[in-house]
Amino acid sequence: MSEGINVTEQNFEDIVQKSDVPVLVDFWAEWCGPCRMLAPVLDELAAEYGEKVRIAKVNVDQQPGLAARFGIRSIPTIILFRGGEVAEQMIGMQPKENLKTKLDTLM
Repeated sequence: MSEGINVTEQNFEDIVQKSDVPVLVDFWAEWCGPCRMLAPVLDELAAEYGEKVRIAKVNVDQQPGLAARFGIRSIPTIILFRGGEVAEQMIGMQPKENLKTKLDTLM
């Protein structure tokens, strides 16, 4: 896997909540500069972790229901899920090493 999985309201449960590995969900939008800066970092993480972690992306403009469900007010917002439950939430551009530390803790 080399890039994030696009998540919608229809597939959220299967991709995120039923996952047997930790899931990093990136809430983003195309017009968001920091979101575009974060995208290649997430692609690198997806390549490095392979099947151990799932990287998912939610476009808040296309999926306003999911954004509302998780109270997304700023983007990028990253929510880490373990066992289908929210384990951690981060707002804004995150350094790769910070994300790696959080993911390693969830594994």
